[in-house]
Amino acid sequence: MNIPNKITLSRILMIPLFIILLVVPFNWTTYSIGEMSIPLEHILAGILFIIASVTDWVDGYYARKYNLVTNLGKFLDPLADKLLVSAALICLVELGMAEAWLVILIISREFAVTGLRLVAAGEGIVLAASNMGKIKTVLQISATAFLLLHHFPFSYLGFPIGTILLYLAAFVTVLSGVEYFMKNWHVMRDSK
Repeated sequence: MNIPNKITLSRILMIPLFIILLVVPFNWTTYSIGEMSIPLEHILAGILFIIASVTDWVDGYYARKYNLVTNLGKFLDPLADKLLVSAALICLVELGMAEAWLVILIISREFAVTGLRLVAAGEGIVLAASNMGKIKTVLQISATAFLLLHHFPFSYLGFPIGTILLYLAAFVTVLSGVEYFMKNWHVMRDSK
């Protein structure tokens, strides 16, 4: 349990707090920004989501820089990412801030790719993330953060940046999933 793995684990442990902030009706206060109002819970959840997302970059950087890459880290890091983004997107659907079909599409791709990775791992093959997969992750995190913060600061312009990024994320998510399966179909074909 090295430092990068502890950082990853902290990201997983932030998820329940994040969910509580979003779905429990605290009704603390609402902040008005121009003509828009944002509940304090959404602001706090958005900040926590951004912090948790940044820890993904921090643990990866730290692990590579100090040669602390472990099998546990290879397992926990993508799991933490998928749990965090999935939890956030599902909560956004619950709040009526994201369309369910987009979220189902995104989460389904994640399950499918995880399944392929498990088959590959059973064969002793490690499947690395592609560049499109990394772009997908950035788009998903950006869309989620903007949705949590009610499109702030683009809300001043009436521009729904979070929604637009979510559609783009769904598109890239599907493309990266297709790419991933096309490049690695031999794993399924040749598995015992």
